[in-house]
Parts: sequence; structure tokens; C-alpha cells
Amino acid sequence: MNAANAPAASSAWLFFAFLTVACWGVYGVFLHTGTVGMQDPANGRIKAFLFVGLAYFLTAVLAPLVILASRGASLAFWSYPGKGFWWSLLAGAVGAVGALGVLLAFGAAPKPTASYVPVIMSIIFAGAPIVNAVVAFCSHPPEGGLSAIKPQFLLGIVLAAAGGCLVTLYKPDAPAAPPKAPSASAPVAPPPAPPAK
Repeated sequence: MNAANAPAASSAWLFFAFLTVACWGVYGVFLHTGTVGMQDPANGRIKAFLFVGLAYFLTAVLAPLVILASRGASLAFWSYPGKGFWWSLLAGAVGAVGALGVLLAFGAAPKPTASYVPVIMSIIFAGAPIVNAVVAFCSHPPEGGLSAIKPQFLLGIVLAAAGGCLVTLYKPDAPAAPPKAPSASAPVAPPPAPPAK
């Protein structure tokens, strides 16, 4: 790699990280909108999750198969190293269970659910980095162990937790319900009688 391409290559990870932030940032809102759009209070969440799975299949199964085939890589799953195979499968499973957890949280939230979507997603996106930091630290401890942890790192974890708590505790009130139009079957009051002469 020449020096001219170095800055672009070194910042590519940041672009893709923000791409993920943007996609996952709208995930909860889109998922709730899809659930409501199913117009099935009993099964709408599961129907929406079915289409999430279909989208995963299209983007996470078919697209990699095409890319691997175009690169001449082996498509024989049984030839992949066991560690890579099982850990990757586990990663997909926890991702899918997490997506299902989002839908179940929407279903268990007080009504109107739409006012709890930002709260649920904030808890998830504030809590997940904390879990990630702890698991990553335990799996791949830095040289020097606990003494290598900088106070700013710990402060970031505390602030992430505080952010999730503040969003939960001080979420905006639900929008006022629109006034109901009188139904056609409702009795209509007779017009007032004309005054007596």
C-alpha cells in the first residue's frame, strides 16, 4: 500500500462503524413500524420477525455466497475449521435471539408501545457496549491486566450506563390520542324545539 492510500484505508473502519450506527439506529423504529403494519395484534411481532429473518437470509447468506464464489473460495461448509464454524454460528444465534428480544420487549412494553421504542433501544444500545467491553476484556485482556485500564475507559462505561438510565427515567410523554369521531351508530341528539310564541 502506498502512502497516498494510507489515510483512506485507515479511516475505512470508522465509515463502516458509522454505517452500522445508522442502520442499527433506525432498526427499532423500522421494526416497530413493520409490526404495526402487519395489522395483527396477536401475531404481528412474529410476522415482522419472519421478514427480519428473510432479510438476514438475503444479506447474510446469499450475498456472502456470491462474494465467496466470485473470489474462488470454498463453499463446502464441512471443510471450514470447527472453531470458526461454531463461533460464527453462535454469533448469528445470539444476534437473532437479540432481535427477537427487541420484539418481545416491544410486546411487553406499556401502551402506547411507540413511546417506549426509544427507551428500549437506548437501553439496548447503552447496555450492549458495556457487555461488549467486559466480554472483550475478559477474552482478550490487555498487556498489564487491570492496571492497563485507563480511567477514561471506565468513565465511558459509566456514562453509557447513565445515558441508558436517563433516557428510561425521563422519556417524553406519549403523544395525546387523537379525538374520536362520533360513530354513525351513536344516537344523535334531536335539534332543540323552537321557542313557544
